[in-house]
Amino acid sequence: MFVRRVAVVGAGYVGLTSAACLASLGHQVVCADIDEKKVEQLRKAEVQIFEPGLPELVQEGLAAGRLEFVVGVRNAVEDAEVVFLCVPTPMGEGGAADLKAVEAAVAEMKDLLAPGAVVVNKSTVPVGTAARVLELLGRDDVFVASNPEFLREGSAVRDFMHPDRIVVGSDAQNAAERVSALYARLGAPTVLMDAASAELVKYSANCFLAMKLSYVNAMAELCERLGADIANVTEGMGFDQRIGQSFLQPGPGWGGSCLPKDTHALLQIAEAAGHEFELLSATINTNEKQSRLIISKVANAVGGDLRGKKLGLLGLAFKAGTNDLRDSPALKIAGMLKAEGAELVAYDPAIPQQVEGVTDDVTVVDDVQQAAKDANALVVLTEWPQFRSLDWAALAGTMTGQVVVDTRNLLDVDVLTRAGLTSHGVGR
Repeated sequence: MFVRRVAVVGAGYVGLTSAACLASLGHQVVCADIDEKKVEQLRKAEVQIFEPGLPELVQEGLAAGRLEFVVGVRNAVEDAEVVFLCVPTPMGEGGAADLKAVEAAVAEMKDLLAPGAVVVNKSTVPVGTAARVLELLGRDDVFVASNPEFLREGSAVRDFMHPDRIVVGSDAQNAAERVSALYARLGAPTVLMDAASAELVKYSANCFLAMKLSYVNAMAELCERLGADIANVTEGMGFDQRIGQSFLQPGPGWGGSCLPKDTHALLQIAEAAGHEFELLSATINTNEKQSRLIISKVANAVGGDLRGKKLGLLGLAFKAGTNDLRDSPALKIAGMLKAEGAELVAYDPAIPQQVEGVTDDVTVVDDVQQAAKDANALVVLTEWPQFRSLDWAALAGTMTGQVVVDTRNLLDVDVLTRAGLTSHGVGR
């Protein structure tokens, strides 16, 4: 295996995971961030991101001398053969991706790069960004590639080390081959293509998954109207190899750091190209409708009026296995419940305390019993598996009401019934 000198710009979720995993593959990796406090913590192997296996990989890389954390781009890129851009590309005005962080990083590094270096867009960026980065670099002795990430929060390390595929796009064949060689030890299928196609792969994959989730939520609503059970329907669908069993679980709507911004970004890209992407528009609209359906379900479960009702919310993260609150459907629904006059107390095993400016609509507690105390109903919003094994009889004994609204269809209805609780699921 060829050992490369790799720089990773950005120590966020994607950047830190990529840096730690590339170091574990034997490369010499320098990871840069502008946050001095974060860099200092990472130098001590203190990882603030809730991601199984990541703290151990960071500690291993530091101990082996293959992983280093520095402040600022300059200290990372000068000797690097490959530079990964892993900076935020949040949703900007009109839904388009905001590339300010990408452009700032490129401006800072352009005169520092070694001849022959490859700059790699790892962040999710619009089609044409590779060409834009090459233009901003203003050099004919460096190259640009796109290498989209397909990491799921909660299983990011596993996804990196056991990928379904490696996608690398560049208009310079040699650059694409050099980037793909970094992953050679993984033995994964590798797809080399032009830069524009690689940039579109990530958007097309994420938006397809969003469509699948919206479709299942729409089917769940239909099941309720027709007296069918969405669990039976999706089980029957999932055995069809053309469909598969993943992303067939109904819920309170999709969210997180990727799907909301990527669906809006692709819609913006399509509109700019003169393409009316009606299917994607319907996907987004269906997701907006889902949160309103959940509010109606909770209101009906407590008698039709949410004013003055105390609700215990189980889960705040956008999905289990992470402490990420970005675009969490749980928080969105909490805000809507608060607007209807409900009093909210929330418990999430990965979020033990208030997050200023984020969880302001709820009182966050670190004990599920506190969330249930005097509650008119409990509302399951995140699919944490440990919720299945809670002492539901004990929780029922502390509640004022005897209702559980399970927006994830996570819990065993028979267990709840034996505890004296009435369960309201989705699509049942």
